Amino acid sequence: MKTLKNIYLACFSALALSACHKAELAYISPAVVQVSNAITSDTLKGAIKGTMLAGKTYYFSKDITVNDGDTLQMQAGVRLIALGDGKTYQTAPAIIMHGTFISLGTKENPNYITVQNSAALHTEAEAQNYSNVFQGWWGGIICTPGPVIDGKPVPTGGDVVLKWTHLEFAGGPAGPGTLDAYTEGDPRYVIYFANITKNFILEDSWLFGSKDDGIRVAGGKISVMRNTFELCGQGGGEFFNMKSGTLGDLAYNFMIGAATNALKASDAGGSGIQTNVNMYNNTIVNCGFRQTKSGRGGSINFEKAASGQVYNNLIANCRFGLRVTKDADLQNMKYNNQYFYGVTTGIAGQFLASDGVATFQPGDIHSDAAKDNDPLFYGYDLTKYDYVANPGPLTVSAQTPYVVTVGTSNFRLQAASKGLGAGKVDFQPMAAVTTTGDYGTTITPPGKDIGAYQNDGTGNQH
Repeated sequence: MKTLKNIYLACFSALALSACHKAELAYISPAVVQVSNAITSDTLKGAIKGTMLAGKTYYFSKDITVNDGDTLQMQAGVRLIALGDGKTYQTAPAIIMHGTFISLGTKENPNYITVQNSAALHTEAEAQNYSNVFQGWWGGIICTPGPVIDGKPVPTGGDVVLKWTHLEFAGGPAGPGTLDAYTEGDPRYVIYFANITKNFILEDSWLFGSKDDGIRVAGGKISVMRNTFELCGQGGGEFFNMKSGTLGDLAYNFMIGAATNALKASDAGGSGIQTNVNMYNNTIVNCGFRQTKSGRGGSINFEKAASGQVYNNLIANCRFGLRVTKDADLQNMKYNNQYFYGVTTGIAGQFLASDGVATFQPGDIHSDAAKDNDPLFYGYDLTKYDYVANPGPLTVSAQTPYVVTVGTSNFRLQAASKGLGAGKVDFQPMAAVTTTGDYGTTITPPGKDIGAYQNDGTGNQH
């Protein structure tokens, strides 16, 4: 425990000395990890702090709060269960995070923040499982922003560090007087993070089944590496939605079945720090078909003065491919080496969204013909679902589970795939998060194979 605390202190010291975008000072929360403060009760309520112990199961049925300056940590193998039905804000408990949240699951012992499998507790019509995935059983994790004084954000609030953690089934309605992330009645995200001077780290984790956006970041330094995102958004919503002040990298994520975009970057919000994010080596499949608004819904979207680098992404059977609008920061955006695949001419005709200004680049793999350039996944047939008959928008009941969930599928590339060796490697991650170690990030650099899975076994480990 003393060693872990020393690591965190060292990380803090290194970060305090480093510089970041537009000469802003990079802050991280004070070293307040209280491993010795064991949480022994299996029921959480009110204001909490301390450490949930390895292998234990904990429950909460009302909102729980971590105060500014406090830390809530999960050791490996912890299950945190939200008890609610999602019908009202009173019965959709949330985690209100003014402090720091750390979940250190491992590959062998991942953590879970989820709901009960209610087969024995509810009627089948109310079961907390795939058939009712968009109920929104709990209120998610709400990480509040610090105040802005004299036009500058004050470094209050805390960091979020999530590793090898399952996050599932959030989306319960917001109540009156809710923190500024929502208005009353809005479906809440699995995570809302708005601490512009802080760090958001999501690594090797799983996000499943949100009613709207899976994660929305409204400012902060991010490192989102090697995760799996499945089936988020009932009739709209992204897997990962970024607003003004977001800086960092999103790489080696596997994403399947978003209602709208898998990844969306926008500078909307006016934080004073421009959104600048790199998206590379992601695999994005079957996204955009549940968005009910015309002309929206796809894979990767840059708009409203957002900037970044976009390379080595595999985009298969998405309603729209790369979308870069004319009001994005076109002078500072760079993109190339995308691999596009579609089973219909309609999908192939929108590899570059028609309402955007992106153009095909020399390193892209694409074709106007349907079913051309199959990426050759080891264990997933891209031709089974009939998108000719079902071009979208679709309800989730029309997208059968094997289309929008991983199941037993294998999305690694076969030896004959054109994606092997077609990646761009001569650029660097932004590395906006500078801490490393248990409480920091492990950034995987750009890979020579397109997509989230590298032929040498690196990249996404799910």
